[in-house]
Amino acid sequence: MATIRLPTATGTFETLTIPEPTLWRTARAGQALPRLALSAGHVVADPMADISPMRGEIAIDFERTQAFRDHLWDLGLGVAEAMDTAQRGMGLDWEAAKILIGNTVASAKRRSGAVVFSGVGTEQLDPAGASLDDVVRAYHEQLGFVQGLGGRVILMASRALARAARTPTDYAAVYRRVLAEADQPVVLHWLGEMFDPALAGYWGSRAVPEAMDACLAMMEENASRIDGIKISLLDKDYEIALRRRLPLRIKMYTGDDFNYPEMIAGDEVGHSHALLGIFDPIAPAASAALAALGTEGEGAFRNILDPTVPLSRELFRAPTQFYKTGVVFLAYLNGHQDHFVMLGAQQGARSILHLARVFRHAAEIGLFRDPELAAARMRTVLALHGVA
Repeated sequence: MATIRLPTATGTFETLTIPEPTLWRTARAGQALPRLALSAGHVVADPMADISPMRGEIAIDFERTQAFRDHLWDLGLGVAEAMDTAQRGMGLDWEAAKILIGNTVASAKRRSGAVVFSGVGTEQLDPAGASLDDVVRAYHEQLGFVQGLGGRVILMASRALARAARTPTDYAAVYRRVLAEADQPVVLHWLGEMFDPALAGYWGSRAVPEAMDACLAMMEENASRIDGIKISLLDKDYEIALRRRLPLRIKMYTGDDFNYPEMIAGDEVGHSHALLGIFDPIAPAASAALAALGTEGEGAFRNILDPTVPLSRELFRAPTQFYKTGVVFLAYLNGHQDHFVMLGAQQGARSILHLARVFRHAAEIGLFRDPELAAARMRTVLALHGVA
């Protein structure tokens, strides 16, 4: 049985015996599940590229990146492409996102039952000088690209809009013009400032209840063009409140990486579907839990998914926008890629103590497919930090 010595916050070490992998009974590719489940997938950087990542230069291993999407589809999950988990706006620019989206949409068409929604935003704009008309044009450019591929759309929150808009009316006008060009209902994306500080005050108010009112008014006006909304505020009460007020036939997609089992299970009034970054590292557990929800009920679902929450809370702890480091770290430990290198050198965004805690939580739930490999790679990461 694999063991490893891990550093602790007190400056000491403790020996961890890594459990054998949990053998989850996962869903199959294309299997109908009781909730729609989209996993926001990470990207695999190319570690051999001769670039300067701190200057914004990027290189992506598109083959290994696509292989991870295949892994998600094999488990019956859908893919949310070119989203925050893929370092959109934190390393992944629009030109690279176009390649990524094109690859994934094309691959989905070759697989029976493969689902992919792709992020549409405005990051080709400089937020400092953008007008509302500029924001609309930028959204239209990206929307046209994805729809031109035959793809489905997640309409991402816009940093440029957050800066240019002054009132809820400004938001309503922009979304009305953008949604008018949607050829299929889109998923809206309300990302809180804990994920992106530049989105503070989205919908025209820093007070969430007022922002919620503005968002709901916009959705009611454009309901026929909206499939659902993802809310990522890490507050279950806000999500439940919004879910209970949604216009008829508009879905809630939870983005609450702290409370997702409860949100997906739902209550006597309704439930949330899923569009989650945590479904990248815990994809097998998520797949098995959703399959169990359909065949065995909520108890079996919660028995599988609840134990993953401590890992998710560690990954998404403040400053939350750096959660991607832990996601890629786990992909490296679990053999989905051969290195721990990220776009923008974001592998350095978290401490070695954080990574050690992530390792412990992942081990406790049996997430490591090959404990010996995970231990060997963790030792490499420790050594690179001067920890022996």
